Amino acid sequence: MRRLIFTLVAGASLLAAGAACAQALEASPKSAPAMGPLRPDQARFRAIYKELVETNTELSDGNCTAAAARMQAHLVEAGYPASDLHPFAAPDHSKEGGLVAVLPGSDPHAKPLLLLAHIDVVEARRADWVRDPFTLVEEDGYFYARGSSDDKSMAATWVDTMMRLREQHVHLKRTIKMALTCGEETEGAFNGAGWLATHERALVDAEFALNEGGGGQLDAAGHQVLLSVEAAEKTPQDYDLVVTNPGGHSSRPVKPNAIYQLSAGLLKVGDYQFPIMFDDANRAYFNAMAKIKGGEQGAAMTALMANPQDAHAYAIVSADPSSNAILHTTCVATKLEAGHATNALPQRAMANVNCRIFPGVTTEAVRQTLAQVVGDPAITVSMPNHRGPLAKPLPLTPQVMGPIQQVSAKYYPGVPVVPTLLAGATDGVFMGDVGIPTYGVGGTFYDPDLGHIHGLNERIGVKTLYDGRDFLWDLVNLYGMQE
Repeated sequence: MRRLIFTLVAGASLLAAGAACAQALEASPKSAPAMGPLRPDQARFRAIYKELVETNTELSDGNCTAAAARMQAHLVEAGYPASDLHPFAAPDHSKEGGLVAVLPGSDPHAKPLLLLAHIDVVEARRADWVRDPFTLVEEDGYFYARGSSDDKSMAATWVDTMMRLREQHVHLKRTIKMALTCGEETEGAFNGAGWLATHERALVDAEFALNEGGGGQLDAAGHQVLLSVEAAEKTPQDYDLVVTNPGGHSSRPVKPNAIYQLSAGLLKVGDYQFPIMFDDANRAYFNAMAKIKGGEQGAAMTALMANPQDAHAYAIVSADPSSNAILHTTCVATKLEAGHATNALPQRAMANVNCRIFPGVTTEAVRQTLAQVVGDPAITVSMPNHRGPLAKPLPLTPQVMGPIQQVSAKYYPGVPVVPTLLAGATDGVFMGDVGIPTYGVGGTFYDPDLGHIHGLNERIGVKTLYDGRDFLWDLVNLYGMQE
């Protein structure tokens, strides 16, 4: 889900220094609400969650296929026949497989519900972490590990939900399907959700799907602010900005220097602001947040929706990076490569610019804008790859929103349910592209730092994870009884 790039240089001799640095990066609060003794069902869920988290699923040296097989074994123990379990892996990506499980409903006319989660994780180097990233550590009210939140918390919850539905002989009208997939976190990797959407569309067919991308927001004091439902998401796209020239000996410098030319173009990109835009998703979010925040911030949000050209209001709203991220397309340089020798003029300089594109804007339109902003024909702007289709806005029907509001009122009375535009990216775009609207929904609440997702010492609150599990259990049951 939300991609961040960290470039850290460390060796075995720097382990202690790296750990100290990582410890310093841990944001407050230092502890989360305490969790009482576990019920037997919670203890079993914890064991499944621990097993999944501690199965390394990095692209470089992990194995999603093994993780999916371990989850399949739990479903077999719960009574699922082989005919309802569908492991999959492309022949040339044998370690990037996944699993689809099906629990048939009682009403053949009720369209299925799909539960989607990815089981791959962002790379994590032990030398940089305070704790082993692939050992689940419970400390100060948090679970720490790579994937403890993104997205193995949801994947383990879906496995647990499917097991309980089968074991308890819950008779739902809808068929419930679960898809655990790999490849969400890495550009260019085999994407299981995309493969299912294009190669096994009938297997995952559903009226709509539930996925990561939603959940609760806490303020700095730990108070529950809102529960978000992803109603749209931005499209990620990388662009290569490249300058080439003949180079030469460094003792004979000339004006056309690839590094200088590229640097000048990147400064222009850094100064450029894409136009502010509003759609149903971010307008609903800012309408709700204006009331919650009140004061100067709330007034600025209201003013900006009335007039997107209001520079004073924008300055106040955009001071919060999370708010700024959903106001418009954003582009930021994330990698640089230049030169081939210390005593030679650079023959090539390249930068990667990562953009998160507002719904309705095409990747080609952004490429053209970057080229215009750079304003130098010596700098080529190209798209090295395409992650997937453009994200589509989601219809927020009473059928979808009603159960979320009902369950939220039970667990989190008084906390508003707010549609939002997700600044990051999920596998929901692949399902949406083949006609399966995919909503980001969750009952887990996150600190303002989002639990260091993609960063060092990723974590999730212990109590809120168990609460979120109960939330999603109730939600799936409500959806399952819809006709």
